Amino acid sequence: MILRVSGFKDLTSRIGTADVVSTDVFDTLLLRTNRSERSRIVMGEHLFADALAKRRLNAPADMLIDARLQSQRLAFRALNSGGAGGEVRFCNVVARQLRICGLPDSLVSERLEIELRVEKASLGANERLAKVLRAHREAGARIIAVSDTTLPATAVRALIEHFHGTDLVDEVYSSADHGMTKRDGDLFMATAKAESVSLDRILHIGDDLHADVKAALAKGMSAIHIPRSRLRHHLRSADGAVAEARRVLRHRERAAIVAKTSYDDAASFGREVLGPIVTQFCQLIWLYAAQAEATHRPVLLFCARGGVGIREAFERVLAKLDLPLEARRENIMISRLVAARSALLAKSTAAIEELTREFRGSDFAEVARALGGSTYDLPDAWREPFRSDGFLALLFGQSGGDVLADIRSQNALFARHFDKLTGGSDRVILCDTGLYGSTQRLLASGFPDRRIETIQFARSNYKGHSEEHFPKVAGLLVERNRYSPISIQSSVLRYWHLIESLFEPAVQSVRLFSEDANGEVAGNCGNITCGALDHSVGNPLLSGVLSYINALPAGGAVVANLDAERAWRRLKRAITQPAARELACLGVGVRSVDFGRTETVSIVKQAKDRRLTARLMSMKAQLWREGAIAREFPVLKHALLPVLGSVQSLRGIMECFRR
Repeated sequence: MILRVSGFKDLTSRIGTADVVSTDVFDTLLLRTNRSERSRIVMGEHLFADALAKRRLNAPADMLIDARLQSQRLAFRALNSGGAGGEVRFCNVVARQLRICGLPDSLVSERLEIELRVEKASLGANERLAKVLRAHREAGARIIAVSDTTLPATAVRALIEHFHGTDLVDEVYSSADHGMTKRDGDLFMATAKAESVSLDRILHIGDDLHADVKAALAKGMSAIHIPRSRLRHHLRSADGAVAEARRVLRHRERAAIVAKTSYDDAASFGREVLGPIVTQFCQLIWLYAAQAEATHRPVLLFCARGGVGIREAFERVLAKLDLPLEARRENIMISRLVAARSALLAKSTAAIEELTREFRGSDFAEVARALGGSTYDLPDAWREPFRSDGFLALLFGQSGGDVLADIRSQNALFARHFDKLTGGSDRVILCDTGLYGSTQRLLASGFPDRRIETIQFARSNYKGHSEEHFPKVAGLLVERNRYSPISIQSSVLRYWHLIESLFEPAVQSVRLFSEDANGEVAGNCGNITCGALDHSVGNPLLSGVLSYINALPAGGAVVANLDAERAWRRLKRAITQPAARELACLGVGVRSVDFGRTETVSIVKQAKDRRLTARLMSMKAQLWREGAIAREFPVLKHALLPVLGSVQSLRGIMECFRR
């Protein structure tokens, strides 16, 4: 039963004769003001920047704020995706923040002291609760504080003693120190063991209904709920929204002060615009991976084809910015087709849904050719239009024997390749471009005994499909279903094929596996191991990106971060308001349909019917609408592009409200 007290006199009688009285800290023993976490971070980083300036260290406050927010966001994201529980540690978050700002690790302790200063200015003593606890302590009960927090117990104790003195709490237990939380219930068990008392002799008091009450009761403890008012929560949320709005405005003001960009071809565009953005992306990969290796033995698998280019940039950024990472990194021969075979053999609905989307309008035989990798003599039933409810029956039926045998043979070869790359690891992190994360969804269905997740440039459910796998798919720079004027990074969703083509080397998509002369698994894509490819061949955009990274000064994190802020504004303008030089730099020609097929599609297609109305209507089918408008209507584009931008902005805003 959940006990909710109506007053502190009532609390005294409710505590009863518990041997140990446990109290939550933040918003229970120490009451937060209306200052939000976002405001506290901003305040702390400004104080930190002032301290660094006195040492003549170049670290603008806004850069520190961004780095802190990214480091913290991805630490929690990686922790949650790992599925093993635990807690993010403040000192680890700050250490990574310092790294991507080019600052020494030795500053962590100084930053912790500043954090405590900010907390002291943002908290108040709960004197009424303290009075009750002191009375029970004097009566012989042991008083302990148990907190889910990124701060170490020494820091939490310092805060308690600042407000309540040294005679209130006997011991402090922090989730950061123990690597377990109240929310999971494990921290309560660790606390009981450390206190040498059974759980049923502990009473816990707190404001969080789940972590402080339901989780405690589930472990056999007694619990009392002391919630804070909803008004307090709303005021704090409003404060956070204001702080974030100010941060965004500062970003826009700084980015607006931009010297004219000099680029005349794809290579120079890659260097001046995409180079800083890719460097930022690689920093985010490192932040995620660094948290993952703090709790697991992960392997980062860079997916052919796009992941291979990402790996090339990533390794160079690690070296240039001195970012340490012990986790193994490998390039993996994989595609949606390869992953679909594994999922299909497991009779996963994910595979059927993917095939249904990809082969709409095709017959069963065409799907069989793609999956099996050969041509088959199949009966008439295979000539019927593909239907999700009939394919498995045919494949696993009498007439599908040859197709099924080839699928199994190909999957066995891939499984050998996969096992070799992941051996000794307890966590598989796929690295890819995006958007939907089909490869992760299919591969996880085919290998359910593996912990598989994906980090990618962007994540978007732009077609409204199932999102069951999204908790395991992180879009490091963009997580939106549509372009939104609120997010400048979401402008890449207006021309996603640019990002895909940016990272892809001139190799074939992975379709078929075989054994080479040494008995090793080989793919039709050829040798894609790190260092085996010259990424500058046929890919001037990526060549320019790598040129930018190579030119960074040693420890040039500040340069890269400031360049990225400006580069995003330039990229958005190039995508949404392309001039002739952007059309020349960013046109990626045709793209492969893929999934075992040889067909291609044009990114910007010229309308066959040259009448004005027909040309206007054809814009709806273009993969880069802004580029098509700029090419087809060099004069009218000045009217058409703002209209298209307004429509897309409205859709993005409506999407935000629907969430």
